[in-house]
Amino acid sequence: MKYKINTLFVIVIALAMVLSACSRSSPAAPIVEPTTAAAVEPAPVENGSMLPEVDPAAYSGNIVAAGSSTVFPLAEVMADRFSDEGFAGKVTIDSIGSGAGFERFCKTGETDIANASRAIKSSEVENCAAIGRTPVEFLVGIDALAVVVSSENDFLTEVTLEELGKIYSSSAVKWSDVRPEWPNEDILRFSPGTDSGTFDFFVEVVMGPLHKNAEGKADLDAAEKDILDASGIQLSEDDNVLVQGVEGSKYAIGYFGFAYYVENQGNLKAISVNGVAPSADTAESGEYVLARPLFIYSDAAIIAEKPQVGAFINFFLTYVNEEIGKVGYFPASQEKLDGARQALLEALK
Repeated sequence: MKYKINTLFVIVIALAMVLSACSRSSPAAPIVEPTTAAAVEPAPVENGSMLPEVDPAAYSGNIVAAGSSTVFPLAEVMADRFSDEGFAGKVTIDSIGSGAGFERFCKTGETDIANASRAIKSSEVENCAAIGRTPVEFLVGIDALAVVVSSENDFLTEVTLEELGKIYSSSAVKWSDVRPEWPNEDILRFSPGTDSGTFDFFVEVVMGPLHKNAEGKADLDAAEKDILDASGIQLSEDDNVLVQGVEGSKYAIGYFGFAYYVENQGNLKAISVNGVAPSADTAESGEYVLARPLFIYSDAAIIAEKPQVGAFINFFLTYVNEEIGKVGYFPASQEKLDGARQALLEALK
């Protein structure tokens, strides 16, 4: 009986303590009215990308890309890393020029990705539509077009944009035709071919201002004809051929993507244009007049049909800024790169 009374006493004391604690507890939190849930953003990977993380080892199949010789070194580096990290399929990349790349992508439908050193033209968009494709643009970096001469050239260190146009014009035969103090020697001109986005960019930015129509706008057909009619002009879609040509003579000049200059700067000199040398800072700021964006293009239907293509583009946009400097190009701004990533998210829906 004594045991039961003691037990009852302990229970009463315990209940008293509980009630006392409850009376000292904080007031109940206010009720929060329910709100509409925000869209869930993909978890960022370590480098801050808004894209979901991709495991290359989870994908197989073929990926086919073609286009710009300028974008080629960057695309090749990204494809190698994608494979090194486990991709079980094959990535094929052809360096054939932006125009030819869009032809394969928009006319014949042979490729999954078009690499380009210029934006797609409206006529090419129409070609894509004719085969049921809607090109989606992804900006992947910035290039500074390098205007180069042989390291043996001892008279040319800088030009104005107008002088550069004259150097590539049919009106000039000798260097002295552009500046009297330059040598009375024939200009040996090297240029990417007409299928190249680099050629299109050069015609628009360098040659265009020299050829205005009645409305005061650049006549790009006349500008292109002028460069093609220049004496001794040598065209090639292979930038390595251009490098070798310029290296071969102190009176030669050429232009191509900055990466090819970086690879060969022991034998070449990059000259300033309008008093500005090509660099990461001048390219990003736009101070260097020959800076330009680099793109890859695909299509939402292709990405849906071939998940490995979407995975590769995701991987490309996620890690491109870790690799782009290795091939001599410059990272796009965070804003522009995020714009490309958002375009991919839309295509993945």
